[in-house]
Amino acid sequence: MSDMSRRSFLSTAWKVSFGLLAAAGVITTWDLLKPTLAAGVDVIVKTVTPDAVPSAGVLEVPAARGYLVKVDEEEILALSEVCTHLGCRVPYIDESGQFDCPCHGSKFTREGDYIEGPAPRGMDEYGTEVVEGVIVIDTSDVIAGPAPGSERT
Repeated sequence: MSDMSRRSFLSTAWKVSFGLLAAAGVITTWDLLKPTLAAGVDVIVKTVTPDAVPSAGVLEVPAARGYLVKVDEEEILALSEVCTHLGCRVPYIDESGQFDCPCHGSKFTREGDYIEGPAPRGMDEYGTEVVEGVIVIDTSDVIAGPAPGSERT
């Protein structure tokens, strides 16, 4: 065994300690460093049966970052929860029966049509289809909301 001075021992111990600390920091922050696909971005989301969508109100679908709205017995819309003004999350307010953006006051009907505020158009819609009795939302298929004064077609 070689003789090691106190100074070289402490120097080596500090270097090893800092190396272990750096390694632990990298390992614990790995989830932040690796890219992941955010929820609701360009994904296919299987939701519920058409009968499960309420006739009044909306059904929130967090995985798609959107809402399902039954317009009539034949038509169900999948609306994006993102405001078309500056991208805030737009919640549905049961008391008023409409979507109200908390950021700048844009308001939308239950079907996502523009009512008032700074938003340039109604809420965007996602493509949907019924597959094996379940509504499937395609968040990569975004249909721009209708212009103010017009309704969805």
